Amino acid sequence: MKLCEMTKEEILSIVEPMMDNCLEGSNEGDHAKHVRDFTDRLKNVVTPENLKSQLSYRPRGFFTSREFVCLFRKKNNVGIVWRQFLSTTDDEFVNHAIFVELENEIFIDHCLIC
Repeated sequence: MKLCEMTKEEILSIVEPMMDNCLEGSNEGDHAKHVRDFTDRLKNVVTPENLKSQLSYRPRGFFTSREFVCLFRKKNNVGIVWRQFLSTTDDEFVNHAIFVELENEIFIDHCLIC
C-alpha cells in the first residue's frame, strides 16, 4: 500500500520513530543519526558541516516533546505538522516534515522547525 493511502495511524506509526531519531541525532550532534532517514536530496543539503553550523546556535535548548497537529496527503508525499517543544522555553514551535516513498521505503524529504 502506498504511503498516501495508509490510515493516519499507520502513517504515524512509521514516521514518528523517524522523527524521534532525527531530533535525537540533532540533540546529540550526531550527523549520521540525524540524517539516517533522509532522502539523498536532503542528505546533500544537510551535510555534516551544515548540521554543525545549525547546532552552533541553540538559544532555545534541545528538542523535547512534540504533539501531532495534522496530516496532509498529496499524490506523492505526506506532510505532517507537530507542535514542538524545546528544553529552555515555554514557546511552542512548528515542526513540519514531508515524507516520501521511494522504492517501497519511506524517507524524510523536508523538515523544518520554526
